[in-house]
Amino acid sequence: MYGADPVKRKALIAVTYPEVLENARKTISNCKVCPVCNGLACANTMPGPGSKAPGNGAHENWRAWQDVRIEMDVFRPDAPVDTATELFGAQLALPLLTGPIGALTQYSPTDVTVPFNDGVMAACAAFGAVSTFGDGVVPETFPGGMASIARHKAASIPILNPKSMEYLLDKIAQVNASEALAVGVVFDSAGLSFWTQKGDRFSSKTPEQLRVLRAYASKPFVAKGILSAKNAAQAVEAGADAIIVSNHGGRVLPYAPATAAVLPEIVEAVQGSAKIIVDGGIRTGADIFKALALGADAVMICRPIAVSWFGGGAEGVRLYFEKLRTELAEVMYMAGARSIGDIGRDMIRL
Repeated sequence: MYGADPVKRKALIAVTYPEVLENARKTISNCKVCPVCNGLACANTMPGPGSKAPGNGAHENWRAWQDVRIEMDVFRPDAPVDTATELFGAQLALPLLTGPIGALTQYSPTDVTVPFNDGVMAACAAFGAVSTFGDGVVPETFPGGMASIARHKAASIPILNPKSMEYLLDKIAQVNASEALAVGVVFDSAGLSFWTQKGDRFSSKTPEQLRVLRAYASKPFVAKGILSAKNAAQAVEAGADAIIVSNHGGRVLPYAPATAAVLPEIVEAVQGSAKIIVDGGIRTGADIFKALALGADAVMICRPIAVSWFGGGAEGVRLYFEKLRTELAEVMYMAGARSIGDIGRDMIRL
């Protein structure tokens, strides 16, 4: 299995992104590495990548971005396009965070979560993106990710599952003492039946508990799993420095709205008082542009990052980043934006 052997993986390093995808088809389990990662082929077929029954969530996330159209503006001064931005003081080449993965047991017969997170972090540090990692099934995931932060001096954010308050406070204390960029909690993981079946106890949290967690953190605090203007306002009032608009890829609630559909009302509710990151079905540089035009500060991408790593390790992830940057720059140029700050709602139509 190439995915579990770094020596064999070295032979798979690709020079183009299509080669990364072809390599991934040889090394990754379950995922079909579809030409378009739109949630159709894996709908309701596995507890990780697949959506919760009836399996519509991941596809509807992807579909919602397709319904956003980009306005072309050809009468603008010619100038280079700059895709750089900033998040919590970190200078980024692209407004991008990789999604947290707590276990890759669905993708590989031998778990490779720790080397995966390390490779993704290395790619992010070299390119200029933010990595995140979870604290999921594999006990080594969280300490492995923390060690990778120190090794790569990376802009990285641990995203914790909503276990007991004692557990969360202990992990936040460890993050406080580290070089992590921020700390987060993925609140909607409380709805993952997969974890309950494994004996883990996840639980919903109140705004008051969120306020306690935020006060304990000495770094910026990120609340993931926000899908309504109401919850966005509550998170910001409790002190969250950033929210991640997410429905967990459709894995926690059937018939939940697509993230693109709720993003505008969340932007209106937050009114610039916290950073807004959005995930769910974002696959291309054009999708990133649409998200920023709708008011997000950055996007989060998960599954294509895993595919890229299985197809080429850290170099495969970097090639995907380069693809996204090229696509975003091309769209920005034709829409009349020369910097990330230029992107506005008038550049899209719904």
